[in-house]
Amino acid sequence: MPRMTAAAAAVEILKREGVTQAFGVPGAAINPFYRELKNVGGVNHTLARHVEGASHMAEGYTRAKAGNIGVCIGTSGPAGTDMITGLYSAIADSIPILCITGQAPVSKLHKEDFQAVDIASIAKPVTKAATTVLEAAQVPGVFQQAFHLMRSGRPGPVLIDLPIDVQLTEIEFDPETYEPLPVYKPSATRAQAEKALSFLLEAERPLIVAGGGIINADASDLLVEFAELTDIPVISTLMGWGTIPDDHELAAGMVGVQTAHRYGNATFLESDTVIGIGNRWANRHTGYNLEAYTKGRKFVHVDIEPTQLGKIFAPDYGIASDAKVALELFIEIAKEWKAAGKLPDFSAWAASAQERKATLQRRTHFDNIPMKPQRVYEEMNKAFGPETRYVTTIGLSQIAAAQFLHVYKPRHWINCGQAGPLGWTIPAAIGAATAQPDVPVVALSGDYDFQFMIEELAVAAQHKVPYVHVLVNNAYLGLIRQAQGGLGINFEVNLEFENINTPEIGVYGVDHVKVAEGLGVKAIRVEDPDKLGEALEEAKKLAVEHQVPVVVEAILERITNIAMSKTVDMSDVTEFEDLATEPGHAPTAIKALKV
Repeated sequence: MPRMTAAAAAVEILKREGVTQAFGVPGAAINPFYRELKNVGGVNHTLARHVEGASHMAEGYTRAKAGNIGVCIGTSGPAGTDMITGLYSAIADSIPILCITGQAPVSKLHKEDFQAVDIASIAKPVTKAATTVLEAAQVPGVFQQAFHLMRSGRPGPVLIDLPIDVQLTEIEFDPETYEPLPVYKPSATRAQAEKALSFLLEAERPLIVAGGGIINADASDLLVEFAELTDIPVISTLMGWGTIPDDHELAAGMVGVQTAHRYGNATFLESDTVIGIGNRWANRHTGYNLEAYTKGRKFVHVDIEPTQLGKIFAPDYGIASDAKVALELFIEIAKEWKAAGKLPDFSAWAASAQERKATLQRRTHFDNIPMKPQRVYEEMNKAFGPETRYVTTIGLSQIAAAQFLHVYKPRHWINCGQAGPLGWTIPAAIGAATAQPDVPVVALSGDYDFQFMIEELAVAAQHKVPYVHVLVNNAYLGLIRQAQGGLGINFEVNLEFENINTPEIGVYGVDHVKVAEGLGVKAIRVEDPDKLGEALEEAKKLAVEHQVPVVVEAILERITNIAMSKTVDMSDVTEFEDLATEPGHAPTAIKALKV
């Protein structure tokens, strides 16, 4: 039997589980593992500037391509705690990443050694499993189990904590005979699928709610096939955006209290039957007024995690199943029913959804200086085509993006949906661009998100990871300012100041162009909306030429309110701008405005 260090065995397992890329920051307690990364080879490594950044890079890497599992690595103590935010983000959105931390020697774990912390206990609430390995011979089994857990059922992250002496201990391990454990995924039965679809037989206005579980299952093509077979409009959740192309005749927009379309909410409120697949009825989708969301309609819920069924509200029928398996059965049954003339005709209902899509549009074309944010997304729609992969996290910038941008493919909207940590966007964009360098990546940040982990731009410069980063700057915590309005305050959300080193930018404070250029990337500042399209085109060229990110900073008006519900009720959304009444008001709308 071959002998090698436990750390070497771990690297061999990473390779055999399909890992080719890792992100991290070395340190004393994890250096033995890094030595084996070098000696064993086969796993590329990107050095982050911050360990939290490494965890978000791993997330972006996983989210970009089916089958990927991002790996983030750090030393003990503060590196592990830095990665907790990434683990929380990953488990909240059902994203498998593997976090590997170094640790003090086993004999010192109870002696408050330097940078020693019980990271496994800290990480347990935000992982599927978190383990400090105390016996070197257990390392292969712990890693094998980690990949099994990450891929089985509802995907999610795992943390493995390796004491330094465990990493260095030699064990017997034969990598040539290693095999990954079989992945477990619950599967719908034929009887369950028939029961679920039986709700369509009494429906007049059904909808499909397509969640991120469809993307995780790599089943977006099946979702589109099922929708086309049945002529049922599709509402995408924020995490499921891209399961059906936005310009598809059955794409009915998004629903919710923030990241929603006027036509999407209107269509939903007209529906009588909803089939949710791979979604979790998140509160930004349903709102807190569940009566408004559920009253007058029946619900079928399909989810891979049994405990999700009934968590938010009790469906009329629930199935614990992988989305792909369920959709395959739905298609099989729908084909049989259609051939037998049993399937109702929903074409008139589908047409009505498209009628709302063509009339209930928000205005985007404004010529104001400073810019209104809506104009930024209009120009982005012109500059970036269907192959574009957008990456963003939270804030008014993300909410407006969901209302105005267009997504055509699964995994082309990479968004931290539930956790929404500021600073997520830059490292996640680096991870996504690393995963598929041939897919153009466009990141989107407000000024505060951009500043949180701005140092990671140097990582992209060092490792030649090009992408375009659109930065909308109003020198405000815009979403929090808007939320505080209901409380009658505007407190500690103002970022404006006069930068003595860059007086020409007035009260916008931080000179993002200088900072970005100091970190090795290119940057363009734009104040006139008529010049924004030109700047975006220039950014694409510069990114290709220099193989680094290019930041396009759009200077916005200080205060803009973006449409959302003040009462967290999807039936009560406040609109702050007039409805588009002529085509020129929304020239890049996904469907030509009908007047």
